[in-house]
Order: sequence, then structure tokens, then C-alpha cells
Amino acid sequence: MTRGRRLHRTLLASLVGAAVVFPVSAAASPNIPAPAPAPFAAHTDPQARYTANRAALGEAARMAQDAGRTGRAEKLRAMAAGTAGAPAAPQFLAFDGRGKGLAVEVFGDVETADRVTVLVPGSDTTLDTYQRFRAGAVALQQRLQAEHARSAVVAWLGYDTPGTVSSTVLTTDRADEAAAQLSPFLTQLQDFTPPDARLSLFCHSYGSVVCARTPTGPKVTDIALFGSPGTGAGSARDLPTGARVWAGRGSGDWIGNVPHVRLAGIGFGTDPVDPAFGAQAFGAGAAGHSDYLKPGTESLNNLAHIALGTTATASAPTGTAAPTAGTATGTTPTPEASHV
Repeated sequence: MTRGRRLHRTLLASLVGAAVVFPVSAAASPNIPAPAPAPFAAHTDPQARYTANRAALGEAARMAQDAGRTGRAEKLRAMAAGTAGAPAAPQFLAFDGRGKGLAVEVFGDVETADRVTVLVPGSDTTLDTYQRFRAGAVALQQRLQAEHARSAVVAWLGYDTPGTVSSTVLTTDRADEAAAQLSPFLTQLQDFTPPDARLSLFCHSYGSVVCARTPTGPKVTDIALFGSPGTGAGSARDLPTGARVWAGRGSGDWIGNVPHVRLAGIGFGTDPVDPAFGAQAFGAGAAGHSDYLKPGTESLNNLAHIALGTTATASAPTGTAAPTAGTATGTTPTPEASHV
């Protein structure tokens, strides 16, 4: 066996080994019946979309129940019921109940918000695990609202996320497919928001691979990568964006043990919290892999400051260089500043 093949197999084993120590709670849900989703029309009134997708959600729950998929039906009914701290009636810009499912939910009022954050999830996020993704979005929105009334969060489950224990989680293939959906969505979202709105992309775990491969327009001023296994790029300069790029990792996050290499299309290369990557550091405290958006945490506070463009006070992530001016521990640059 050649040295290159041995390294390839070692890398694959290391990445899978790091993944399997973390419990998998999501499972593929093929062949679950649901109504076909309505096309996402850029100029449709958001309120009309919310109404249509609430109806589709209810119909999907009924169809799942009739098909004997009671677990999915319960999950869908929970989605339709909303959650504490969110609007009484959930606001879905998009919904597809087929298979593992897709959903795009809004917290706040995108039609009046001048700070809009799009949250992109990582692996094993499906309609069956949606409540944990929703809880993070609600916590972020509540934190933003505490400082700035004109804020909104968009929870974007707009792609087929890979399984934590799967070969797809080791490559950029799913991320490339997702980026082809996320980029036009960001453009369409601007048709709903005020002219003065600035957008941020918050990207967790494999979602950071998605965001790093998504071309963004000038309205996207900040991209925050957290719990990231890497991006598939060598540096922040290589990302298809003019936004500032931020990176943070909690000291309790197991993903820091994943090898940050890339070989033959497997792995994601340079660690985003490594100063060599060129992202601006933000403190994430002791956050574990699923803790970044928990209320009261350093990570949530700093992510809120990134979204709002305000100043935060926190320590840099363990293992990174001391933060410089412009990081989330100091004065935040203006939106026009360079992303590195």
C-alpha cells in the first residue's frame, strides 16, 4: 500500500471515529408522504407564504398519520404549534414534508427588520430533529430582540443534511448542493427585507462548509462559523464573499479533535479558528458542540453582537491567537471593512 493510500485511509478512519463518539439522533425518513411544496416565488408576500405553508404543514401531518408514520406526524404537529418565545402562529417561508424534509422558518418580522440573521444547521438536522434547531433560532432571536427590536432570524433548513455517521459528512458534496440553494435564497430574501437591512450568515458544524461555498452579495456583511470541522478552503480569502468572516469554537466542542486536513476530496482542511485561516476570532467560552446558541452563554452573546454590529467583551477561543481590533472582543469594524 502506498504512503498516500495509507494516509487517505487513516484520515477517513480518524474522521469517522471522531463522528461516531457523538450520538446520532436523526434517521433517514424515506417515502414519507406529504403534499408537494409550493415554488418559492421571490415576490410573493411573506404573510401569504406563511399561511400557505401552515396549511401544507397541517396536511403533511395528516398524511403522515394516515400512513402510519405517527412519529413524524407528532413532529409536524409540534412544528405547527410553534414554540415559547416565537409568534403564536409559526412563520414558514418554505416547507417540504417529503422524506427527511426541508423548512425555512422566520422568527421576527423580516419586512421591518434591519438586522437579519440566517442560521444554517449542520448534520442530522431534519424535520424529525427540527425542534433542537428551532430552539437555537428562538434563543438567538430573543437575545437580539433584547438589544435591537428591528431584528429577525431565519432558520434555513433548506438542504439535505448529511448524517453524522456517513461518508457524505466527510466531503463537500452536500455542501455544494446546498450552496446552490442558499445563494439564490439570500438574494430572494432581500426582496422581503427593508433596503437598509444587513444580513448575517451563522453557520454551525457542517453548515459552515455550506456557507463557505455560498456566493453572497453585498447585503451579507458577516459570516460566523462555529463548531466547524473546516470549510474545504485554505483561508478566509478563498471564500466567495466580501463579508467579514468570523470563527469560534468552545473549549468543550469535540469537533476540535477532528483532523484538519484535506486529501483526495476527504476532509475540510485548515481549521477556521487557526489564525492562519484569517477569520476574526470570537469567544465561545466552554460551549460544547450543541451549546453555541444556549441562552446565557458567551458564544450566544458574541454571535448576537456580530449580528448587530456592536461591541462584545469575551475571551478568544482556546488555542487561538489573542484577538485583534475588529474581533468580537473589541471594536467591530464597519460593514464595509475587509473580511480578513
